[in-house]
Order: sequence, then C-alpha cells, then structure tokens
Amino acid sequence: MKTANSHNHYRTLSIRLLAAAGILAAWVLAYGQLARLSHQITCGLLGLESGQHLGIAVEFFIYEVPKVLMLLVLVVFGVGVIRTFFTPERTRRILSGRREYVGNILASLVGVVTPFCSCSAVPLFIGFVTTGIPLGVTFSFLISAPMINEIALVLLWSLFGWKIALLYLFTGLLIAFSSGWVIGRLRLERHVEEWVYQTRTGPEATEEELPWAGRILSGWNAVRDIVGKVWIYIILGIAVGAGIHGYVPEDYMASFMGKDAWWSVPLAVILGVPMYSNAAGIIPVVQALLGKGAALGTVLAFMMSVIGLSLPEAIILRKVLKLPLIAAFFAVVASGIMLVGFLFNLLF
Repeated sequence: MKTANSHNHYRTLSIRLLAAAGILAAWVLAYGQLARLSHQITCGLLGLESGQHLGIAVEFFIYEVPKVLMLLVLVVFGVGVIRTFFTPERTRRILSGRREYVGNILASLVGVVTPFCSCSAVPLFIGFVTTGIPLGVTFSFLISAPMINEIALVLLWSLFGWKIALLYLFTGLLIAFSSGWVIGRLRLERHVEEWVYQTRTGPEATEEELPWAGRILSGWNAVRDIVGKVWIYIILGIAVGAGIHGYVPEDYMASFMGKDAWWSVPLAVILGVPMYSNAAGIIPVVQALLGKGAALGTVLAFMMSVIGLSLPEAIILRKVLKLPLIAAFFAVVASGIMLVGFLFNLLF
C-alpha cells in the first residue's frame, strides 16, 4: 500500500511539474509577441497613429497591461513557493537570540522573502517582542518586509535592468538595517503599549514539512489570491503611466522632480505616504516618470515612501505603539529614504 501511495504521489507531482513547464513555455512565447501585438492593435485595429499623443498612450497601455500581469503571475507563483519555507514560527526562531547587529541584518534579509505586510504588523510585532527579539531588530523586519517587495524587485529588473533592481534591493536593505539600528539605540521600549509585554504567546505550533506538490499548490493559490486582489490597481497604475507617457511633454518632470530641484526628494516622500499603493501598481507610474525626465533618486524616494511608509500601517501599529514611537519610526525611515534619494540624484 505504501509503495502504491508513493507511486501515486510522484505521478501527481510529475504531472504538476509537466503542466508548470508547459505553461512556462507558453508564457515565454506569448511574452515575446506583446510588443508586435500591441502595435498592430493600436495602429491596425484601432487606426491610431503611433506618433500622436493618443496613439502613444494607447499602445503603452495595451503593451504594459499584459506584460505586467504576466510578470506578476510568474513572480507571485515563484515567491508563493519560496514562502512556504518561512512561517511566522520559523521566522521568529531565525531572529531569536541574535546579537542586535546580526539580528538587524538577518531581520532585513528575512523580510525580503516573507509574506507579511502592514495588515499582519500587529500580531508579528507582538510575537517578536514577547519572544525576546529586540525592538530595533523587530523594526528592521517590519521595514524590510513591505519596502523591499519581491514583486517590485522583479518588475524593476524587467523594466529597467538589473542595475536599478539591485540598487533598489541594496538601498532598501540599508534603510531597514540602519533604521532598525537607530530605533534600537533610542531605547523607546517604554513607548510600546504595556499590554504587549504582558501578552503570553502560546506554545509554538508544530510545523509539518510540506511536500513539493503542496508547495506548488501554494504557489498557484498565491497567484489566485494576490493577482486577484491587485489586478485593478495594476490597470489603474498603468492607465496613469500611459497618460504621463503619452501627454506629458519630454523633460517636463525635470522641472519639479529633477536633480536641480533640491526640494524634490522631500516633496516626493511627503506625497508618497498618503498615496499608499501596492508595488505592482506604482511601478508603471515610476516607469513613466523616469521616461519624462524625473531624476532617479527622486523617483526611487517616491516609490519607497509609497510602498514602505503608509498611513494605514501607522493606524494599525497604533494598537501596539504609542505615538512617540510611531513618530520616531516614520521620521527615521523617511530620513533614510530621503538620504537615498539625495545620494542617487548626486551620483546618477
């Protein structure tokens, strides 16, 4: 019986792997035809001129919507599989008992691949603090998890190249590490709500090792859940990007988002916080801004503030943090983002 069950298991896994390989091959073929099809639809089917404002905007929209959605599906599936290795219990074990400097580094790195966002900030914060993880290390994780978004990383790689993607990754890790370290040095534990320290976590849940068939299924479920929630924001973001791409004059953005405007970086951060969005929705806007003359550092600061600092997260964290600690958190992270923006505008 055991042999028969093992045979069925490997047969099911083989079928799923073959199906995934077939889908990937079809994905590659379709992706390679997007530019040609978007031009044919815009100029042939719709009869628009590719050199006119409307034609440029429509062709950009028709090309970018399937492109970004296809990239998103591929990335979310892969990350969905990777995330099955990082449960909350395992993450706490990785970070527990570390020296603060090492803990800040590990927390920043682990935050990149973990499936946690602002909606899960409170239970994660309670779980980390009550198991003895230092406050600064906890904040390094809470900053890294939303800011260094794997979806944004892969989309930046595909749209702008590996240099921009790696710069985004490196600067995000630097901000998460340094901000957590600074918060740890400020000794703000007294500004955590008292009831948090009185909370007792239950016994650690027993983790069962998932078979690969289960991990692949988790990847498909992640595609269904995440893409199903964000596709409308992606389309809206691409529509905004198409409007900028088609109608905003060349170099117009340089007048208030360029290197020469010293105030452009702080303004970008201030504008980015209330404009909370997911990474997939903001990348097309970033692409259009850069194409119209906005400086790289200013746009990077804008993107990081949109993804990493949000009013909804502040409201959620208010359940466990007092206002001075929330203010310190926003001030430290915003300062780090602005420093990155100024540095990139100086170097690039």
